[in-house]
Amino acid sequence: MAGVLVHEWIARTGGTENVMEVLARAYPSSDIVCLWNDSEGRFDPARVRETWLAKTPLRRSKPLVLPFLPTTWRHRPNHDYDWVLMNSHLFAHHARFVGADIPRFAYVHSPARYIWTPEFDARGSSLPIRLLGAPFKPLDRRRAQESGASYAGNSKFVSQRIADTWDIESRVVYPPVDVTGIQAHDDWAEQLDGAEHGELDALPRGFVLGASRFIPYKQLDTVIRTGELLGLPVVLAGNGPELPRLQAIAAATTVPVHFVIAPSHALLRALYQRAALYVFPAIEDFGIMPVEAMAAGAPVLVPTVGGATETVADGVAGAHVDFVSDAEVIAGAARAMATSVADRRARAVQFGEERFIDDIRAWVGE
Repeated sequence: MAGVLVHEWIARTGGTENVMEVLARAYPSSDIVCLWNDSEGRFDPARVRETWLAKTPLRRSKPLVLPFLPTTWRHRPNHDYDWVLMNSHLFAHHARFVGADIPRFAYVHSPARYIWTPEFDARGSSLPIRLLGAPFKPLDRRRAQESGASYAGNSKFVSQRIADTWDIESRVVYPPVDVTGIQAHDDWAEQLDGAEHGELDALPRGFVLGASRFIPYKQLDTVIRTGELLGLPVVLAGNGPELPRLQAIAAATTVPVHFVIAPSHALLRALYQRAALYVFPAIEDFGIMPVEAMAAGAPVLVPTVGGATETVADGVAGAHVDFVSDAEVIAGAARAMATSVADRRARAVQFGEERFIDDIRAWVGE
């Protein structure tokens, strides 16, 4: 049976792109339909079919492209597909293929956060998004409820949001994390080149780690505050527009704060292994990085809301805290660091790629 995989825009990096990469391996004969492809060779170009938007300047402005998406997804050419699997975080679940009445499966990372839950995503405060939100909500709900589609959320947290926004029941299929790859080396420091090894060795031992894109909703300033509360040095790994603000906060704090800009996969995994505690304050739909940290053996501190509460078992691999009460943060950090490396690594295995592929194939096979 020939199927088709549908994605929004394909970026060079990103969590949804990681999921699409695993889906593409699970279904190697399927086409990949996307709005445009900026993956720089990550996906076989012979398999990728872009929309008309790829040939326009609109691809460089996601807010401006939004009004065109419902129509663009509505009239896709059919190439004798037998089923369609949509990897959606915006409107990819709207996709319909001309003249085809085929089984449709929507794997949902979230109903569009900046339209439905702007409190979780600062992009929802922009004027174009606010203007489009009101008319797009009923359209999005109506398209989601169309017959013939089966839905899966990437966490219980998202599945509940699917019910709240679209009034649809969905199963839960947790996304894939490269647990096997992370656990392939007991010491990732041995895999680093000379420069990265030197950067790692220059860091203090027993640090609090924050690793993500440097953007506001990731709340990396909370990681710095956690280090202060514990009296431990802090390492922030990543890059983004928040870097100057975080550097200013770091300059005024009472503990050393070190920045590792745009670390490689190997260096990030070495940082996980050396961290005394990985702190992840953001409310995420799933949260891949806490699972990566557990896979490497790090204890993890996450908020009491969001998908990370489903992966980081409190008292087993980390702890859940509200990040408001200093006393709760200190107690939660102690609870997390008291867990064992073996338990953290074992917990992460439950969210590996093999399990994801089995769950997806079982769902689509139905």
